[in-house]
Amino acid sequence: MVIDSVLRAPAFTVTSAAPNDEWRKSLANDSVGVIGLGLMGEVFSRRLIDGGQSVVGYDIDAAKGVRLADMGARAAASIAEVARVCDPIVLAVFDTSQVEDVVENHMLPAVGETSRKIVLCASTCDPDRIASLGERVIPRGIRFLETPVSGTSEQVRRGEGVGLIGGDRDTAAEAEAVLAIIFPRRFHVGHVGDGGRTKLAVNLILGLNRMALAEGLVFATRLGLDPAAFLPVAKQSAAYSQIMDVKGAKMLNGLLNGDFTPEGRVRQTLKDVHLMLEQAKRHGQTLPMLDVHCDVLEACARAGEADLDNSAVINEIARRHKPTP
Repeated sequence: MVIDSVLRAPAFTVTSAAPNDEWRKSLANDSVGVIGLGLMGEVFSRRLIDGGQSVVGYDIDAAKGVRLADMGARAAASIAEVARVCDPIVLAVFDTSQVEDVVENHMLPAVGETSRKIVLCASTCDPDRIASLGERVIPRGIRFLETPVSGTSEQVRRGEGVGLIGGDRDTAAEAEAVLAIIFPRRFHVGHVGDGGRTKLAVNLILGLNRMALAEGLVFATRLGLDPAAFLPVAKQSAAYSQIMDVKGAKMLNGLLNGDFTPEGRVRQTLKDVHLMLEQAKRHGQTLPMLDVHCDVLEACARAGEADLDNSAVINEIARRHKPTP
């Protein structure tokens, strides 16, 4: 049967414990590293600082290092410096190629084969390439865990993000103090690579829900309804999804005021959608609704909206309007 591989997959396990004093003491002599201080990396840093951890971070953009210092952490001069002084180290860079470059060209030369440092890769990546990376670096001094998160940067800031942990369970247990601070809710979903596979499947559903909400709001408006009055009705209806809470008001505010301050950028979502389509092609799967989502995101990017919040898909839905003859 087609679903045999799914039925044979290891069961997910969920953890929702908060960090306790014993876990905090286990990291008392170490700083936690954060490499990549964009939307998510900055939020991870803030949660770690608020959780009592010493943080050392690095980003190629020096201004982000200044913001980190203002938060009470230390900005490193290089990735190698973070690799030498921190354990564990959280990666929050943009894509798979950047993860590979950071780990293999900057971290490995800095730590040595006996370091056994833990790397928590929170970036959404090509799961096959990340699985291969994990196999390559573990014998060379780095214990690699995949830790992408489901949720916007604002949800993660509030402690509502869901961590998707792929990799060795014992290594995950050693990193529990950090994982518990960043992801109060988390699942161990399997091996390195399975975190990304889970994240892509979740994000496929999430993105289509976002598209459906945008289309519904535009449709209600075209019918002459007040979208601000329609949204609370939709939330109480059988059509409800969490995306209405997370993105509904943001979409309406964006339409009215042009404010799409990012919590998850169009270009990041488009990168993930391309990964989904590549994975689907490898497995012989067609994803017709995702093809439409990709087309809308690419149109947003062409319209100069790549760095806006991904709720800006409502702009493109509204643009696809043919006046009544």
